[in-house]
Amino acid sequence: RLVSRGSDLLIMRGTTESQLFNVAKLINATDVLFNRGYSPSDILMEEKVSAYLTKKGIHTISWQGNVLCDSDLLLKKDGTPYQVFTPFWKNFLKVYRSESTFRQKRKLPPFPKQMDLRGCDLNDLQLLPPLKWHEAFHQYWKVGEKEAGRKLRRFLSQGLPTYDTHRNFPGMSGTSLLSPHLHFGEIHPRNILASIEATCGPLSDVRNTDIIQFCKEILWREFSYHLLIHFPKIHLDPLKEIFKRYPWKKNRKWYSAWCRGQTGYPIVDAGMRQLWRSGWMHNRVRMITASFLVKHLGIPWQEGAKWFWDTLVDADLANNTQGWQWTAGCGADAAPFFRIFNPISQGEKFDPQGKYVAFWCQELSKLPPKWIHRPWEAPAAVLDNAGIHLGVDYPLPIVDHQEARKRALWNYEVMKHQKS
Repeated sequence: RLVSRGSDLLIMRGTTESQLFNVAKLINATDVLFNRGYSPSDILMEEKVSAYLTKKGIHTISWQGNVLCDSDLLLKKDGTPYQVFTPFWKNFLKVYRSESTFRQKRKLPPFPKQMDLRGCDLNDLQLLPPLKWHEAFHQYWKVGEKEAGRKLRRFLSQGLPTYDTHRNFPGMSGTSLLSPHLHFGEIHPRNILASIEATCGPLSDVRNTDIIQFCKEILWREFSYHLLIHFPKIHLDPLKEIFKRYPWKKNRKWYSAWCRGQTGYPIVDAGMRQLWRSGWMHNRVRMITASFLVKHLGIPWQEGAKWFWDTLVDADLANNTQGWQWTAGCGADAAPFFRIFNPISQGEKFDPQGKYVAFWCQELSKLPPKWIHRPWEAPAAVLDNAGIHLGVDYPLPIVDHQEARKRALWNYEVMKHQKS
């Protein structure tokens, strides 16, 4: 939690103000330096710590360590925050100034020998989840700055040239997989953009659609933080207040089926199982699974956001909230509510050979591509050959797509005509 650097004290998040002061006093520190957090709880904690230390005569210094630009630089001309991405992106290109990648020190000086900073065993902190979710973690992820740098270099050489085409196909290696490293600060978005500009020139001059689309994904993250900073309750309430009147329903049976990947819709179930096993889900499938929960099942987007928060290895409050509000149609620059993803056609379009579904839903792996996204329509002989007994080996759909779509649109109309 605490790292000495000369006469300063570099702190890690989670240290209390009294603990921090005691250690600072012990090593005669004059300054406390930290990267700013942007969630309401982070802001409150940092204000509390700064006020406490200032009273004790210790100076605090903070940086925008997790975003590209100070939020005040990205406001509209009238001083209000953007709520539409495209003008936000255009303004960013005007104000952003490229900098060379950061050069981190590989070693920090040790604490003075006379200091007694005895710690405890990591297991004593009881950080691991009781449901053993973490046991497969190292099958899918390798942590650290070196791994983040390796992934970036690999993506720039192999993934970026086809990014705009391949990024929507979950059965392909078409994305960077950098989101967990961004979340934990193992790579900075500025490093990513600087690496791109080193070979492609200033972002404002780039015309390649693959590069532009990838940079926009990085900026979508920035946009999400922009919204969280200026609308600090966005993780609790819809940005569009009319959605407070939407007739949501909390069906625990349906919600449990969704969480466990047992909805009967293969692309949804594959995504939810990928999430549970690996702590990550392909972005296209995130949209499909979120749309299914909110619009097919009518369950509040906040419930889905909580589940993603608990299970995603890259979950941060800004991105997670913005993604769910976008899908639910109630956030900034959100998809229209009537854009209801058809989980069958989405699967057939973006997983045409069924490779993604077959990998995560092993019980369906012997179905031909024609039926893998709609097994309930497969002839009995096809199901027999694949060794599938629907309702036993794999669930029947928990809702009918067309009926669920009609119900969602009806509820939307009810919401619009309700009096506030």
